[in-house]
Amino acid sequence: MAFSGGRDSTALLHATARSALALGIGVVALHVHHGLSAAADAWLRHCETLCARWTRRGLPVRFAATRLATRPGRGDSVEAWARRERYRALRAMALEQGAELVLLAHHRRDQAETFVLQALRAGGVAALSAMPASARREGITWARPWLSHPAESVAAYARRHRLPHVEDDTNADLHLARNRLRARVWPALLDAFPEAEAALACAAAQARTATFAMQEWAGIDLAAIASERGFDIAAWRALPDARRAPALQAWLRARIGGKAASRSLVDRLVAELDPGKPRRWQVPGGELRSYRGELRHVVLAPSMTSDTSANAGAVATPAPACIDLRKAGVHRVPAWRGAFVVERLAAGGLPMSMAASLELRSRRPDDRFQAGPGRPPRSLKLQYQAAGVPAWLRAGPIVSHQGVPVFVPGLGADARAVSARRAPCVGITWQPD
Repeated sequence: MAFSGGRDSTALLHATARSALALGIGVVALHVHHGLSAAADAWLRHCETLCARWTRRGLPVRFAATRLATRPGRGDSVEAWARRERYRALRAMALEQGAELVLLAHHRRDQAETFVLQALRAGGVAALSAMPASARREGITWARPWLSHPAESVAAYARRHRLPHVEDDTNADLHLARNRLRARVWPALLDAFPEAEAALACAAAQARTATFAMQEWAGIDLAAIASERGFDIAAWRALPDARRAPALQAWLRARIGGKAASRSLVDRLVAELDPGKPRRWQVPGGELRSYRGELRHVVLAPSMTSDTSANAGAVATPAPACIDLRKAGVHRVPAWRGAFVVERLAAGGLPMSMAASLELRSRRPDDRFQAGPGRPPRSLKLQYQAAGVPAWLRAGPIVSHQGVPVFVPGLGADARAVSARRAPCVGITWQPD
């Protein structure tokens, strides 16, 4: 479990070790040295000494510690930095020790404080949910067994067992938001409303229930309005007002590295998304682009910016090159910033003899493409428009055989090149970076 040496974590470690002794299992106390306090070395020694003492008394406790090698960056919130790096270090130590369950010593007052702080930061329903009692993330289950217990109960346990602990001197730093809340607001709040701790913790639980319900609704809505290709703006606009932002947030989370999109971005999209107006919005690592009634997420190379031309994502035209696409798998083409994905087919693809000697080149004014058997060959521009292929998906290489296009990114294989008989052949798709 996470062990800082403070009263709450000391009490939880002691109670956990006693229970583990009865169950015949071991406990690892994980300590993170943040390097933020002059007393940090003393806290580390205290924690190590206390665990050694309990081990001699027969409690199944091992001690492990790590020192953070990073420091808060300029402009970083020290609280946010410390929390992020602490959890990262705890996860690494837990996995090294072979532990998949990490216990945290947060109690009911911590939960109530988190609810108030999130409300003061104008957090949404998910933020007001505060801390979960248990959550599984990246191979570790994080659990807070005392989250429903009042702070007084934890203090009483520590006194009853005469547990020595250290006081964090940074708790007196009123530059930190939680410390200001504890020192200046909380005493007055409890004096005026003695049940505030329980009431606010209950409000957090209700917000969590509302969050789960909202996420379930968002999943149902997305199944009807979104696909791998994109997000149907008109269908999304037809949703009731209260369900638009959650559906949009869920769709964005799945595409932007699993992270929640900022409230400002969601609000802007809610106000500006229009099925009849193509637009762009910059997001981490790429762009959101609306085109022909669909919202799509486009990943861009680091050197690309959102203020490029209508052919955003295009690269300086590479020189023509030959390629063999007979082998199934991924064939990267760095010059075109993408890759071909090839699969072996029994029929309906490019013949193997053709796939062995293909050329990659840029578009030519006289290029024609046949979209299906019996349909007339037409210019690439007309075919792109008919198929609704947006400009940023038209930038891949034209795949030709003996000078004639046989595969075009965004359109697929030319019907004239597809094998009409059952024989080994290949299917090709293009994936831009």
